[in-house]
Amino acid sequence: MVSRGESLSRSRFLQAWRAAGVARSSGDLYDDLLERYSEPQRAYHTLQHIEEILELCDRVVDESPLDRAQRARLELAIWFHDAVYDPRASDNEERSADLATEALTSGGAEQTVVKDVEAMILVTKQHRDAEGATQRWLVDLDLAVLGAPPERFAEYERQIRFEYSWVPDAQYVEARRAVLEGFLERERLYVNEVMRRRFDEPARANLRKALEGLAFE
Repeated sequence: MVSRGESLSRSRFLQAWRAAGVARSSGDLYDDLLERYSEPQRAYHTLQHIEEILELCDRVVDESPLDRAQRARLELAIWFHDAVYDPRASDNEERSADLATEALTSGGAEQTVVKDVEAMILVTKQHRDAEGATQRWLVDLDLAVLGAPPERFAEYERQIRFEYSWVPDAQYVEARRAVLEGFLERERLYVNEVMRRRFDEPARANLRKALEGLAFE
């Protein structure tokens, strides 16, 4: 039995697929993505993450001058950007981009669409140097969890630790501290003004609290 939430997600994915100008049916692609985001090694990089981004996208991206086609490409990049996720690997973004490229090309998408979605996914590897409105939006949306309410941010931190449960505590704390400090040291966490207004201050508060917690582990 398909839940109402899953039905809405499927409908939304197919709508974005068509709005991006992809000629042929996506077939079982949505089911494949759903299966990928349900893999056992995932705790944060799941359908929850995708749905949170899409929900936020509805609230903030309408304040941006994205046209219908750009919005559709952005949504497809959201769906694909973590489609391949192995916590032990360093090429997840590249492999996710390859998956999107293969799917869109098979669907008959124009190369401009394929390249745009591919570039959006690849820029999430470092969350830096975004070029163009769609890339900037995907980077900002992907980092929105940093500015989530404290209880959601704490859950996010636990989820990330689960995904890296194979890393010894001391090694994890050192690596995680470097990641959190790297974000905190950025002059601008978010590119889009609406995102800065809503998320920058709470994100910095969350990051500082998380770093204080790491100091005692």
